[in-house]
Amino acid sequence: MVKKWFKHEDGATAVEFAMIAMPFIYLMIGIIEMSLMFVASSTLDSATGQASRLIRTGQAQQGGDPETAFKDALCDSASTFLKCSDIQYEVIRMDGFSDFSSYPMTYDENGNLQSQGFDAGSVDDVILIRAVYKYPLITPLISKFMSGSDGKTRTLVSTIVLETEPYDVELVVDDL
Repeated sequence: MVKKWFKHEDGATAVEFAMIAMPFIYLMIGIIEMSLMFVASSTLDSATGQASRLIRTGQAQQGGDPETAFKDALCDSASTFLKCSDIQYEVIRMDGFSDFSSYPMTYDENGNLQSQGFDAGSVDDVILIRAVYKYPLITPLISKFMSGSDGKTRTLVSTIVLETEPYDVELVVDDL
């Protein structure tokens, strides 16, 4: 009778699946979360690039308030996936392209960017633009390995260095 009981294989697949179901589901959730984090990073990069174009071409400097123009462009581009109120940024006029160590990123005790201010510069200035977003992680095991000092978020950073264009040139049209 015991031999007969050991030979029954009914339900073996269900038992095997029950043994691997939790790791499999956890792996799938982790893959989805990592994918969403990469989408958030790509969105931040794209939004920073689009907003920095306003500074590069002088549209932000020639309009009303350059910081408002930059922030509005950044939020408009990122709002489809990121929470705009959580995006931190700084815009710094640099002395040239050579020495980035003079402009380190600093964070406070909560992991928030300590901005060095907003200076969009003028014609032919070298500008350093940084945008920072603290992406909230949900999966416990992933957040343990991927998070920052707070254990709950991953800091995403987008950095652009550019030289502003000669936007103050007046267009002269000759009459023919």
